[in-house]
Amino acid sequence: MRLAEFPLLADENIHPGVIAFLRGEGIDTVSVAALSPVGVDDSNVLQAAFATQRVVLTHDSDFGRLAIAAGEPFREIVYIRPGHIRAEYTIQTLRALLSSDLNLTEPFLLVAVRRVDTVRIRVRHLS
Repeated sequence: MRLAEFPLLADENIHPGVIAFLRGEGIDTVSVAALSPVGVDDSNVLQAAFATQRVVLTHDSDFGRLAIAAGEPFREIVYIRPGHIRAEYTIQTLRALLSSDLNLTEPFLLVAVRRVDTVRIRVRHLS
C-alpha cells in the first residue's frame, strides 16, 4: 500500500498546518490533541494508534524505541526528521513521501530525513 492509503494519528508535535495539509490531500488524519487536549504519553499514543488501526506520524524518536526495544504493540510509525516548527518544512517532506513509489506492508517503521532539498527514506518492515 502507498502511504496515502493509511489512516494517520498525528502526534502532538505535528503542526496543525501539517494536519490540515494531509486532510486537504484526502488522507484520513486524526490529531492526538483531538483524543486528549492535554499531553498524552507516547505509550498511550502508540496504544491508541494500534487500537484504531492508524499509523503514528511523529517527530519523536521515542516511538521507535517503544515499538522495537520495549515491544509495545504497534502497526506502523512514520518518523519525520528533523522535527520542525514551520509546517511548510514538514509538508515538503511529506510531499516527497507521498509522491514516492513506496510499497508499504504492515507492520513498518518509516524514517524520513530531510536535508535542505533532499529526503532520505528508510523503511524497516517488521514481522
